[in-house]
Amino acid sequence: MSLKEWEAKVLQAPGAEERVSEIEEELRLALGLTALRERAELSQRELAKRVGVSQPRIAAIERSRNITIDILEQYVVALGGRLEISVVQGRRRTRLLGGRSPATARTRTSATG
Repeated sequence: MSLKEWEAKVLQAPGAEERVSEIEEELRLALGLTALRERAELSQRELAKRVGVSQPRIAAIERSRNITIDILEQYVVALGGRLEISVVQGRRRTRLLGGRSPATARTRTSATG
């Protein structure tokens, strides 16, 4: 059996398309987080120090498919960014989270009170 024949057979199995989509999404998240860290020119160990976790924990976050928003936000803020989450329905976009980094939010709160 050729590789193409095997691939066609595997994709014919019930639920195969959905599982392939899930795997692609997992890889996209892992590659995206890794790319962000590498763009910031940080090792996993350096990022771990910023977040306050161990290097193996950063490695687990980068390969995890189930990351909480809190962990994702800590990761992004440690890279100097801010997390924004929006829901897109057709042309309508509703922001659920984001707009200010936690540091900015604390600074504004401290400055006003």
